[in-house]
Amino acid sequence: MGSLDLSNNALSNHIAEHITNQIITGKLQPGEKLVENTYAEEYGTSRAPVREAIFTLTVEGLVERVPRKGAIVKGYTETEIYDLLEIRTMLESLAMKRILENGVEIDILYEMKEILEKMQEKKDVGQYTEMNHAFHMCLIEMSKSDVIKKMYARLKLPLLRIQSLSFAKEGNIPKSIKEHAIIVKLLEENQVLEAMEVLNQHNQDVISNIQKRLFQNNDGAQ
Repeated sequence: MGSLDLSNNALSNHIAEHITNQIITGKLQPGEKLVENTYAEEYGTSRAPVREAIFTLTVEGLVERVPRKGAIVKGYTETEIYDLLEIRTMLESLAMKRILENGVEIDILYEMKEILEKMQEKKDVGQYTEMNHAFHMCLIEMSKSDVIKKMYARLKLPLLRIQSLSFAKEGNIPKSIKEHAIIVKLLEENQVLEAMEVLNQHNQDVISNIQKRLFQNNDGAQ
């Protein structure tokens, strides 16, 4: 019985990852309904693991349940998008202050270099967005603050969805890679304040890109 539960758990997580990828890459759009039977048939399983996967994504903020409609991909208002990006910027700024106080951790810096190398090979927007989050998560880890880590972790999936909009624009991925390389170099040289400035501008550029994207979408809808 225990092994069966573990198997269902693993399958539920796998289905949740699959749906997450569909949302991040735009294959599933905001407002689109998640049909349990479709995923159950795709994975050759009952609806129970699918239902558990959808529940997980609801808790994590990618999916919402609407009366008489069921589970749908959550859409974010402009205010919610800006709030998420601003909170992310504030948390990363606070993380950099802790790094300034505690010092640069060499092991994590080495991990950032490895991630940066992988980022340079990624052409797929969804995969790049995932690697980008892993890079920024290293800065959060380097802060050595459990509070910052827990708060940042709650933003992960909504941020992946939102940031993929920015990386979808041509030229933004090369720009992102260049700026990440500068941050790594500055941290390597222990120039934390300078790295903080580059990071803050980097994050503000993301907000600007999203603003432009939303403006274009709204303008086109009129």
